[in-house]
Amino acid sequence: MNQIPDKLVIAIDAHSSSGKSTFAKAIASELGLLYIDSGAMYRAVTWYGLQNGSITDSLIDEKALVEQLDAMNIEFIYNRKSKRHETILNGINIEDQIRQIYVSQYVSPVSKIGMVREKLVSLQRSYAKNTGVVMDGRDIGTVVFPEADIKIFLVSNVNIRAERRFKELDSKGQTVPFDEVKANITDRDHQDSTRELSPLKKAEDAMELDNSNLTVAQQMTWFRELLKQKYPVAAYEKKHNNEQKA
Repeated sequence: MNQIPDKLVIAIDAHSSSGKSTFAKAIASELGLLYIDSGAMYRAVTWYGLQNGSITDSLIDEKALVEQLDAMNIEFIYNRKSKRHETILNGINIEDQIRQIYVSQYVSPVSKIGMVREKLVSLQRSYAKNTGVVMDGRDIGTVVFPEADIKIFLVSNVNIRAERRFKELDSKGQTVPFDEVKANITDRDHQDSTRELSPLKKAEDAMELDNSNLTVAQQMTWFRELLKQKYPVAAYEKKHNNEQKA
C-alpha cells in the first residue's frame, strides 16, 4: 500500500497569471507542506538588479547581475497577521514590490541567464531536503524536480489570465491599462515557452488541468481526487486529519 511520503514533493507548472500560486498555496495549507513560489525568486533577483544598477533602461548587465547573486538571501515566510505568503530578500519584505509591472517586464529575460537559473535551481532543490514542498513555476516538473511525487500542469485562457492580473494590480492601487497587462502576459508566454534554457513545457507525466473557469475550491476537489488515485484514501485522510489538528 502506497503511503503519502513525509517529504512529499508537488510540482505545479503554468504560464503567468494562471492562478498556480493560489492553487499551490491551497494545497500546501491543506497538507501542511512548505510553499515555494519559484517565480518570486526570479522576481526578487530582477528587483535587486533594478535597485542596484545591473538592470537599467531595458538593458541587463548579465555579468554584474550574476556577481550580485551572492549578496541575495531569498526566503519565504507565512505572515499570520496578513494571512499571506511573502518573499523576503536580505531581511526585507519585497512581496508587493516584485509584483509591479515594471519588474514583470524584465523577469523573463533575467530567467534566461544561465548562471541565474543555476543558482536558483540549486536553492529551490535545497528547500526540499528536510521537508515536503509544493513549488510552482515554469520548469519545476521538468528541471527542478523531475522526480516529483505529483506533477500538475495548469492551462488557462489568456484573456482570463489578463483579467486576473488586471484586477490584482488594481486592488493594489496600480493603474495599468488592460491591453498593456495582456500584452505583457502574451510576451512572457512567448519568452517562457521559447527560451533555450529550461523552457516552459508540460512534463510527460504531469496531470493537466484547465482552470479557466474553475474556482479554487473546484480545483482542490480535482486535486483531492488526483491524490486519492495515487495514495490510499485512508492515508490521505490520516495525513489531512493530522495536519488539521496541528
